[in-house]
Amino acid sequence: MYLGRKFDTKVQYLKYRVLSEVVRLATKGFKELEEGICDIPKTIVPGKTPTMRCCVFKERAILAERVQRALGGHRSNKNIVEVIDIACDDCPVGGYTVTESCRGCIAHRCKEACRRKAITFDARQKAQIDKDLCVNCGLCAKVCPYGAIVDLKRPCMQSCKVGAISMNEEHMAVIDEERCVRCGSCVYRCPFGAIVDKSSLLDVLYILKESRSNEAYRVYAVVAPSISTQFVYGKPGQVISGIKECGFYKVEEAALGADMVARGESKELAEKGFLLSSCCPAFVRFVRTEFPEMAEHISHNLSPMAEIAKRIKEKDPQSKVVFIGPCTAKKMEVKYDSVSPYVDSAITFEELQALFNGLDIDIRNLPDTPLHGASYYGRIFARSGGLAEAVAQGLKEHGLDGSFELKPLVCSGLEECRRALLLASRGKLPNNFIEGMACEGGCISGAGCLTHGPGDARQVDKYGAESKAEGICAAVDAFFAE
Repeated sequence: MYLGRKFDTKVQYLKYRVLSEVVRLATKGFKELEEGICDIPKTIVPGKTPTMRCCVFKERAILAERVQRALGGHRSNKNIVEVIDIACDDCPVGGYTVTESCRGCIAHRCKEACRRKAITFDARQKAQIDKDLCVNCGLCAKVCPYGAIVDLKRPCMQSCKVGAISMNEEHMAVIDEERCVRCGSCVYRCPFGAIVDKSSLLDVLYILKESRSNEAYRVYAVVAPSISTQFVYGKPGQVISGIKECGFYKVEEAALGADMVARGESKELAEKGFLLSSCCPAFVRFVRTEFPEMAEHISHNLSPMAEIAKRIKEKDPQSKVVFIGPCTAKKMEVKYDSVSPYVDSAITFEELQALFNGLDIDIRNLPDTPLHGASYYGRIFARSGGLAEAVAQGLKEHGLDGSFELKPLVCSGLEECRRALLLASRGKLPNNFIEGMACEGGCISGAGCLTHGPGDARQVDKYGAESKAEGICAAVDAFFAE
């Protein structure tokens, strides 16, 4: 825990420090930011004693790269996830490795199984693997009677469920842009912080500044319902007050957009008979890249973020909308042609915390002003299974639950999504609705959260129970009546 804020690792803390310093300088003026960005690494790592790397000079060089990503990263790279090469030089190559469990047996099954002749033995008869010859087929590990040969994958490669991360000739991580779904799992899993998501904080600060205190145009914040599990040092209503203190005109719930999605998606499902959810942008991209033949079954509804933003723009055409949530993939979604007219920028909860700190906002000193627009069902979209429950409620409120039998399959994480889509593509899935979430546990475990342990689904349900709306349609109708 750092500074009373619950971060899991020092990697997160460093990211937070860099973002906070960028915000602090930018609020003084963009000229001051330009003049002061070079001093940020030395501000964070003063003196001559290293705390993370071999020397302070390397620490500062890496921090300079972090500053560059905090400013928006390389514009030529369209992906929102980038690799900091100089931070990616201490990670073991990995692959199949012989451990100390090797007993130096005389059976030599590992050698017999290896078709590349990559296994030899030292003077003690301990097995050794020649990495230049090994192709990581795993046959040696399968036949070893002691389980002494294990596959040591890099954390980033292990976390990537779509196989988008590989190594170049210098053994540095490389991201396959075509396969990457922007889920951000690698960002959190890399223990050296060598993989980062590019920040949109400067864009948000510019939007707020140019609004001239919401006189030129109004700036709306759309917050994800998973906010109920974040900022544990304050109440959700105090976080809302903090967002307003940042300069936003009004805060709306993405859960209201979830209500709109549940109402539309339930009707669409009854009409088509089979549907894939459209709420998680990483899941949607996963379908389009890995199972393109299933893409036609993706719901035509926009995501909750885009749905509520669309309605805001219809009511207030000159407004600007910023999404705040747990998801790195949202930063890419806002660039899609179907979404960009409605959402101007997106930041994560990590970035919101840095925004609070950079603006010297302590939410513990602010009033508790909770939101009451969305329904219980819209708010539980934040956890795995919540979308399926909301669709069931939508069918009920449409009066379709008697004529259409919902058979949902809740997929928590891309591995479960892959299995479900594989069965569906072969016509062997008995279910008629797939709720796909790239993050295990749902949005409460998103890569942009302040903490990344198992999300507290009970807290989401508690937050949902605080809703004043009597149902999905009631919440949506009340919003349109405003």
